[in-house]
Amino acid sequence: MADEPIRVTVWGEGRHEKRDANVAALYPEGMHETIAAGIAEYAARPVVVRCTTLDSVDQGLPPSLLESTDVLTWWGHMAHDEVSDDLVDRVQAAVLAGMGLVVLHSGHWSKIFKRLMGTSCALRWRNGDDRELVWTVDPTHPVAAGVPSPIVIDRQEMYGEFFDIPAPDELVFVSSFSGGEVFRSGCAWRRGRGRVFYFSPGDQDYPVYHHPDVRRVIANAAVYVAGGAARDVTPIAYAPVGWYA
Repeated sequence: MADEPIRVTVWGEGRHEKRDANVAALYPEGMHETIAAGIAEYAARPVVVRCTTLDSVDQGLPPSLLESTDVLTWWGHMAHDEVSDDLVDRVQAAVLAGMGLVVLHSGHWSKIFKRLMGTSCALRWRNGDDRELVWTVDPTHPVAAGVPSPIVIDRQEMYGEFFDIPAPDELVFVSSFSGGEVFRSGCAWRRGRGRVFYFSPGDQDYPVYHHPDVRRVIANAAVYVAGGAARDVTPIAYAPVGWYA
């Protein structure tokens, strides 16, 4: 129902803030809390936002929480390999059943994103204190609503092509960097009954998740991926109809 709050779960590793004083200074409550606050502030529909981290029970996503999640956001960087394959299986099943997924920045290298994309999801990168311009290439897309073009991010890690992903169903943003690189920075896909959106701006070494336009994009993305098909966990039954010779 459109008038019911979207149940958003913000998942993060929660590691950098504990180990790096510079990251802790930028995100004293954790990147996940900053991302959650931006969604709550900018979402165009009512939302209920919860945070969880890798070091919580069941790696932050026990079945009961996943089952009550309409949209999951995912930020990971230093502990991708620690995420269990069982959890990846459950998140994948939830997306295929209709849960929305927003993958952020270095989450491109997460097990769940690579599983859903079916490719390496590798890219070029340089942590060189670049300026990033995020250009809207589909101004009619809901994720671009209210967002200036370009978004100007004064200090950011560079992500560049080639980005080994399947061709997006919808390409919303393309970024350019002060070093001359370009990157498909806002991409959408359908997987089963669910929607997936990837948005690249946001690194632990820079205050990008405090940027109001970045926060608006993530909030828009959460609302957008929540608008997929109604959640349905019923297995699809296939009846044999014969063989092709």
